[in-house]
Amino acid sequence: QVQLVESGGGSVQSGGSLRLSCAASGYTGSSYWMGWFRQSPGKEREGVAAIHRAGTTTYIDSVKGRFTISQDNSKNTLYLQMNSLKPEDTAMYYCAATAGTNYYYTMALSTNIYTYWGQGTQVTVSS
Repeated sequence: QVQLVESGGGSVQSGGSLRLSCAASGYTGSSYWMGWFRQSPGKEREGVAAIHRAGTTTYIDSVKGRFTISQDNSKNTLYLQMNSLKPEDTAMYYCAATAGTNYYYTMALSTNIYTYWGQGTQVTVSS
């Protein structure tokens, strides 16, 4: 089992920055991919960014150049640095981890491959 706890959300103005953190505990050695997802009221949960344990990263087009995903394996912590935030980035952000299977990177932003999920942290961007 893997437990994930997000932190770092908050309210910022458009153009501001936030850094989300996700502390992982339990047996994390089976997780090839970790990712950040977001969900707004009335919308489906979407993949924002993902990182493979080998370092490969992938992003949704709307955040490329603004968001950066990273991991500190010594601390078992996943990060999402979010710069130049826009009102449309407002959502609940979730951390997630896969279990067992080394999926191809084209699947890394799909909710279907993730087994473990955190409780989420709210990000609100005002104009």
